[in-house]
Formats: sequence, structure tokens, C-alpha cells
Amino acid sequence: MNFWQSILEAIESLLSHKLRSALTVLGVVIGVGAVIGMLAIGAGAQDTITGSITDIGTNLLFVVAGGDREVVSNPKPLTEADAEAIADPFSAPSVLRVAPMISGSAEVSFAGESTHTSIEGVTPDYSLVRNVGVVEGEFISELHQLGRAAVVVLGQDVAETLFGRTQALVGETIRIEGQPFRVIGVAEEKGGSAFMNEDNRVIVPLSTIRTRLIRRSTADSVDTILVQAAGADAVPQATEEITAVLRARHRTPIGGDDFSIFTQQDFLATAETITGVLTIFLGGIAAISLLVGGIGIMNIMLVSVTERTREIGLRKAIGARKRDIMLQFLTESSMLSLTGGIIGILLGWGLSQGVGAIAAASNTELVPLMSLDAVLLATLFSLAVGLFFGIYPAKRAADLEPAEALRYE
Repeated sequence: MNFWQSILEAIESLLSHKLRSALTVLGVVIGVGAVIGMLAIGAGAQDTITGSITDIGTNLLFVVAGGDREVVSNPKPLTEADAEAIADPFSAPSVLRVAPMISGSAEVSFAGESTHTSIEGVTPDYSLVRNVGVVEGEFISELHQLGRAAVVVLGQDVAETLFGRTQALVGETIRIEGQPFRVIGVAEEKGGSAFMNEDNRVIVPLSTIRTRLIRRSTADSVDTILVQAAGADAVPQATEEITAVLRARHRTPIGGDDFSIFTQQDFLATAETITGVLTIFLGGIAAISLLVGGIGIMNIMLVSVTERTREIGLRKAIGARKRDIMLQFLTESSMLSLTGGIIGILLGWGLSQGVGAIAAASNTELVPLMSLDAVLLATLFSLAVGLFFGIYPAKRAADLEPAEALRYE
């Protein structure tokens, strides 16, 4: 028996039991569809997260307090003086701009409407370091910083929540933790997810947030120092210069820094690791349903062997070899799984598109990505499932003795 003849006979056999074949294929369809859908959603989530991080800037560094506490017994906080030292072109020539900031959360209200949002206290250079523009009004200026002015720049989401609009808001007065603040500007839309939404925030002068809203243990301490390097290639050199400046100021022992410096590459590597593990986890869970589909194929093929025992005996009696019988049943199981795999790919594509549509309707930046690698993997895996779970029924059929098979009722 040649290969093409076995395919034709497999098609004829499967079509003679249409409903049974369809139900068997359904298990593989669901399994492959789930795997394809989960991989596409995971790839889309990874692309969205890494894209958001990359949009911040490839030459941006984050300096935060905290380091090796086992070595440093009395760590010092970061201060505005540290930021000024880093901004010194003689100490750190690879540094372009520096923006210290304090961040937290606060209740913001206006005319009976209120929302709990993040609040950032920043200096004027923050707009340049983080590329924050305003659609109307102005950003925080040096005059606001020096005068500890009660002024605020609203994010798009906060403005929409409080006022129902994002225009004609300059001059309005809102309350932050019960204290009045005059709106001087509305920030440009940045977008983001629920975990990192730059539109859901308010921005006030650093001096104001320290004296009115958030108090720290040290008078001039800050939470983070944002540093903009002269370019992406200058990030390693800027990191070394910042480290040298802070070690000298904090007088920390070698290898015992009380601060940490993160770059965009650090965040990207972490995000890719997390999303990669999550994608594998989701794909693994979805693959369980494919395993169940494979067991269904084995079950049906065993039933088929039992039903066709006399046929198998007749084939062997007229000269069919063991390998011919095995090829026949393996072809049938492989066709079941391969058909299910192809339909499952279409189902997975539909699921991913549905999730993308739901995300778009809820203003969530998630575009599922179905890669060719995932399609090929799912196709080959479904074919392998058919072969693996078809081996035992095929061998059982091939091992039947002709005489006993012909006497089977």
C-alpha cells in the first residue's frame, strides 16, 4: 500500500463516520485554538509593555534610593543637592538634564466629583527629561518652583473625570487632599495601561508637594532622580559618572552603594522576562486541552480497531503487512489531528482578534500578534499528537492474528 492510497482510504473511513470524526476533531480544534490565542495575546502584551517602556526614551536613567543594605548600615536618602551635583557638567559631562521628583497618591476633587490618582512633584526640567508637553496652558516653571505655588498640571484622564472635558480648564481651581490648587495646564495624552497610565496623574511643583502634601524624613529628600544622558550611547558612561558622584557624596564603601541606577534596558529585560514566562504559562495551560484532544483521538481509534477487526483480518489474509495496517491507522489519526490543527489555527486567530476588539473598546492598548512561528508550532504539535496517540491503536491493529480477526464477531 502506498502513501497516497492510505490517505484516500483514511478519508473514506473518516467520512463514513462524520459525526464521530467531527467530535474527535473538536477536541484538537479547541486545544490548538487556545494555544494560538494565548500565544498571540501574550506576544501582544509583551509588545505593548516593551513599546511603552521604549517610548519613555532610550537615554533615560532612574536613580532611586536603596542598595546593598547588608553592607550599608545607615543608607542616606537621595536629595535635591545630589541632583544638583549630578547636573554639574564637570562632574558628569555625559549627563544632559536632571529632574528630581517625589511621587505618591492623592484624592483630587472638583465640584462634587473626585478621584484617587497619582501625584508627582517635579521641577521644570521634568518636561524636557520625560518629554511632557501641554495641550493648553503651561508647564511648571522656575517661578512656580521658587514660590511654592499651589498650581497643578492635569493629566487627560483626570481632567475628563473631574470636568468631563480636557479643554478650557486653565484658571479652574481643584482640591488636592482638600487644599486648593489652580490649574495652569493640561498635559498631552500619553496613554498606557491600568498599571502604568501617564494620563491618570496630576503634576505639581516639587517644592509645593514637599511642604503641603507629602512629607519625607529629610527636608530636601526626593524619591527618584531622573537623568537624561547625552544620547543612548552615552548611557553606560553616564551611569559610571552618576555612581562616582553619589559615592563621593554619600561616602559609601566600595561595593556598598545606598542607591540604585536603572536604565531602559533593565526595564525592558525585566518586562520581557515576565511577559515571556506569562506567555509560556498561558500556553502550557492551553496545551492541556490539546492533550485531552489527543486522548480523544486514541479513544476513537481504539474503537475503530475493535469495529474493524474482521476488516483487518481480511486485509492480512490477502497479503497486507503489519506496516500497511499501522500506516493506515496512523494516517487516520494524523488526519484527524491535522484537520483539527488547521481549524484550530483559524479559531485561535478569531479569539485573538476578539480579545483585541474588546481591548480597543475599553481603551486598552493591546494588539494580539499571531506569529508564523506559533502557527507552525501549533500545526506540527497537533500532527505529533495524532501520531503519538495513534501509535498504540495502530500497533494493536497490526498485531491482530488473521485467523482470530476473521472469527471476531
